[in-house]
Amino acid sequence: MHVIIWLIIGGIIGWLASIVMKTNAQQGIVLNVVVGIVGSWIGGWLIAPVIGGSGMMAYVSAFIGAVVLLGIANLFRRGRVR
Repeated sequence: MHVIIWLIIGGIIGWLASIVMKTNAQQGIVLNVVVGIVGSWIGGWLIAPVIGGSGMMAYVSAFIGAVVLLGIANLFRRGRVR
């Protein structure tokens, strides 16, 4: 059951990050889930120790991690961050 919840929350976080980075039209639901989950891992590893990784701040750090991941992907794909 936890895997399903991770996929749903990862998809929501990835979707919100893709809206912020204006890449929503270029990626589908699968890529949103992947970006959300990998971004959550990055956020939990790098950002959560700085801002506190419990409760609502865990979701904030996951969102920031997903935005950073999309920014890095845009940098390599287009040569610039939007």
